[in-house]
Amino acid sequence: MDRRQNESPQIAWAKYPIPRVRHHANPQVYMPASQQQFIASWYPPVREKAEWAAWFANGRPADVLDLGCGRGAFLLRHAVSHPQLNILGIEVRAVLPDYINGVARGEGIPNAHAEWYSLANGLDWIQTESIEYAVYFFPDPWPKKRHHKRRAFTVEFLAMLHRVLKPGARLWLATDREDVDVHQREVIGASPHFTLGPNETDQSWPFPFCTDQQLLCDSRSIPYVRYSAIRNL
Repeated sequence: MDRRQNESPQIAWAKYPIPRVRHHANPQVYMPASQQQFIASWYPPVREKAEWAAWFANGRPADVLDLGCGRGAFLLRHAVSHPQLNILGIEVRAVLPDYINGVARGEGIPNAHAEWYSLANGLDWIQTESIEYAVYFFPDPWPKKRHHKRRAFTVEFLAMLHRVLKPGARLWLATDREDVDVHQREVIGASPHFTLGPNETDQSWPFPFCTDQQLLCDSRSIPYVRYSAIRNL
């Protein structure tokens, strides 16, 4: 049985076969459109404005960002558990937002939506200081040094989030890779926009639902860390 079925029985996961997807997208999608010689069909659309009325049943803007939402298990559980919040996922691999939105429609989850988009192009289409909190869980580690430039987590990334998050809001983080953990802590330490929060225990972690990667780690006894970065005023 799919591990997700036991962890979140209110969603009929068996009705929605997980699509086959390559682990890595084309490296060019991690570069902004301004640096592309031409925009290929596989490059995520460059968004200039949000379409809140089309994305959420209540027509309101997003309250929460799920950055790199993957197959959307966490996003969908999050939306079911917090029906008062609009949860917007952003994912660079096109097939996954299609899958997530299909589950949301099929299960009648009106406050969940995922967009095919590259964070390399910024979040200018999201209103300043409008987001309650953001999550960035188990990102692609890009472990080889020559690939580090593809990591989304940079000082510029934190500056972008500082603009859209409300004062004092948190960016929640989780990873099972020590090198990613070290990288993220170094970037937070170099940013004037965020302060590193404490490692979270099961008692202090605010989310009772899991990502697919977290379920995998738990089933294989793979350690991971969870903590937050707090938006400076």
